[in-house]
Amino acid sequence: MLKRAFVARDPGRLRLRSAVRAVLGIGLAVAVCGLAGHSLVAAVTGGLAALLALFTVTDTMVRGQAVTTALLPAVGFPVLALAALLHGHPVARGVAFLAVMGAGVYGRRWGPRGHSLGVFAFMAFFTTQFLHTLPGQLPELYSAVALSLLSSSAVRFGLWCYERGLTPAAVPAPVSGTGLARVTTRQAIQAATGGAVALMAGQLLSDQRWYWAVGATWWVFVNTASRGETLVRGFRRVLGTLIGIPVSLCVVVPLHGAPVPTALLVAIGVFGIFYTAAVSYTWMMLSVTVMAGALYGALGVLDPALLALRLSETAVGALGAMLAVLLVLPVTTHAATDAWIQRALRCVHACTEEAAARLSGSTTADPAPRIAELEALLGRVRLSLAPLVHPLSPLRARRVRAGHVLALLDACAREVRGLASVAADPEASHDARLAAACWRVESAVEALTAAERPARTLPAVGVPAHAGATEPALAHLHGLERALAELAAPLHSSPRAPLVAN
Repeated sequence: MLKRAFVARDPGRLRLRSAVRAVLGIGLAVAVCGLAGHSLVAAVTGGLAALLALFTVTDTMVRGQAVTTALLPAVGFPVLALAALLHGHPVARGVAFLAVMGAGVYGRRWGPRGHSLGVFAFMAFFTTQFLHTLPGQLPELYSAVALSLLSSSAVRFGLWCYERGLTPAAVPAPVSGTGLARVTTRQAIQAATGGAVALMAGQLLSDQRWYWAVGATWWVFVNTASRGETLVRGFRRVLGTLIGIPVSLCVVVPLHGAPVPTALLVAIGVFGIFYTAAVSYTWMMLSVTVMAGALYGALGVLDPALLALRLSETAVGALGAMLAVLLVLPVTTHAATDAWIQRALRCVHACTEEAAARLSGSTTADPAPRIAELEALLGRVRLSLAPLVHPLSPLRARRVRAGHVLALLDACAREVRGLASVAADPEASHDARLAAACWRVESAVEALTAAERPARTLPAVGVPAHAGATEPALAHLHGLERALAELAAPLHSSPRAPLVAN
């Protein structure tokens, strides 16, 4: 797990760039707040706002990122005011917190921007609990947040906007639906329900730090789309916190809030959050736990008992999320994964069509955007299958089967990328056999994605011995046919043995 987090491939060093830029942007934001004469509480609020802006704003285009960042105060400031005004009214405060939580999850139906604004709104409410904000502090906090967002944006969009030279990443649209069939609607209800359980349990543990439990429930729901994903994420959150507690005891507590080493430790925590988030949620949570401990140390309230309480609150928060996804309008892992796999297969067909059209002489056909979409869809498939391929999954046969499906989908993507590279060659000539092979690919995809899929195996495809040497396009198409034929076995199995666990 440690190797996967810190030795994982980092194409273009994007994770490294993001982590370093986050340290610079958040550091500048806190420094500007300090130069403006703001208090430590305001500086912490501003730093957290900068972190959220850099971490959660994920629009595909730089312009969209800038617009979303500019909109953050529009949702954050009213929520800050609401939470501060309700500080002395526990019941109303709890109801409002849960409403913000449900609305934040529901906002994901509007894509990355809705997700970013929802996270920022929730964390604005959370931050007021973390810092015990009162109405009289609001003007200073508003100023700190505004200055911090401007400072971090100056780094992100001005000093180091490395995204301008990159092809925008494809973001697959969520699986559609209406009413309770829509995943975001179900998850909003689940999040509010799980948050209510966490709030009550958190209050029993501590009437001062109860919000940790609600926060744990919230973050377990972020970037998940099924109960299996949520269960795995909850486990990883608790595990990361469990590992982070002794690290904080050994590293943070001895500092006694000393400014310079504490600031350095916060910077290390920020770097860890951004660098490991994409590859290991456990290690990201370790970084969050160490950073939170350092902040509490700077505020002068850190001790071993507080760290133990944080672990307990995190555990009950994760438990609240798990109970909600198991009992309240569950979104089964099988249903979510099946939908993403079918979309990936249809995208394979679309990529093949574009490449074939390019080989036939079309000047408008371009498989590149479809390739990017396919990569994004395969990422969602991997995320959906994570519960099954997890090392602790007791369903060994299904784990092997899911791993086989992933390997075959990766093979499809590899062959499609190869076909696209051949099609990009202006000297590549069209062959009538290419059209025939593309038709066979279309038939194979239709058979795999049919509404009623019989338990059968598509015929294996033979590849001419000379195809790999002299006809690379045909070789890739035959390889694609072969992978699709092999996919029929795991995908056309009996409904009693679904691809992943219900």
